Amino acid sequence: MAGPAALLRQCPLLLPQDREGMAYEGFVTVQGRDFHIRVLLPMDFQLKNARIECSWHLKKILHGYRHILKQRLHSCPDLVSFMVELKTVLEIALKNMQDLHIPRPPEYYSCLVRDLEILGWNKVSYVDTGLATIKLKAEDSCGRQHFITLKLNAKYPTEPPECLVDFPVQFAISWMPQNSLIDIFNQFLAALESLKEFWDAMDEIDGKTWVLEPENPTRGATRRRIAIGNNVSVNIEVDPRHPKMLPDCYFLGADHVVNPLRIKLNNNMHLWDPEISLLQNLKELLEIDFPSRAVIEKSDFAKDCGICYAYRLNGTTPDQVCDDPRCGQPFHQTCLYEWLQGLPSSRQSFNIIFGECPYCNKVRKSNENE
Repeated sequence: MAGPAALLRQCPLLLPQDREGMAYEGFVTVQGRDFHIRVLLPMDFQLKNARIECSWHLKKILHGYRHILKQRLHSCPDLVSFMVELKTVLEIALKNMQDLHIPRPPEYYSCLVRDLEILGWNKVSYVDTGLATIKLKAEDSCGRQHFITLKLNAKYPTEPPECLVDFPVQFAISWMPQNSLIDIFNQFLAALESLKEFWDAMDEIDGKTWVLEPENPTRGATRRRIAIGNNVSVNIEVDPRHPKMLPDCYFLGADHVVNPLRIKLNNNMHLWDPEISLLQNLKELLEIDFPSRAVIEKSDFAKDCGICYAYRLNGTTPDQVCDDPRCGQPFHQTCLYEWLQGLPSSRQSFNIIFGECPYCNKVRKSNENE
């Protein structure tokens, strides 16, 4: 993970506000202009749960880029990487703002209107008054609706528009000056079909199991945390390019419950069959039936944290469970870490702290960055 020195090189005016490196405030410099920004990291240092605060002026500039910045927060491994991405997006936003003030020739508008008429106005979800931002909609072969937002600068069609999509992979268009919106739309349709198997797999999981996280997954989300039983779940990370391959699996729950599941997964890996669905493969490898949405309520799995007495905390759900079978109380990782830190009897080794469960006094450990 990149350290403070790397952050100082990228953003010399963004300085830490505490010893733990959980709050940063200062300025990000783009095109010779300084923009005030504040970054607040959660206890687990997970960027996806970070808070970004900025001036109203910067908010206005980045208004149309919130979705892509949110994606970057989820995908960047550290704060330095995100700040690099933020500066890149800000460069694009400033350039597009400048382009908005460049007068467009009549041919620009006639070309766009012609393309939209050929596409069909029923495929247009939104268009601004200046014909600089256009949002198109399309259905894939399974009837799922998708959107693509095009931001065109004054040099269109010499330069391609910026394309924003909710995909799990990068969407890069092939563009020549003689191309049009129709060519982009056709490439968009082709990309939708290339991701069909991925979305089929994720839709089956979302429809037939209880997904604990993310609560409202986007089309670009590749991760699911699926309930297996009371305080037991599995995190899977699906490769969107190879959705029929065995995904990365990480079990959450008490050791006496998840260890047998890990053993079954390791012993049965050779049985993975790419001819059947991802969900069916998981069932057969783990030798379980995932709780059905038809007969069991989500509240049966959504157990509150035993420390803060809430289920969702800063976007996260309880993912730590006491190993004692007679206890099995769930906790948020951050809550448990803070609780153990406050116990005089706890002991710490590097970033792992050992202490007693708040409910049954069984010794357990918590990792600060788990």
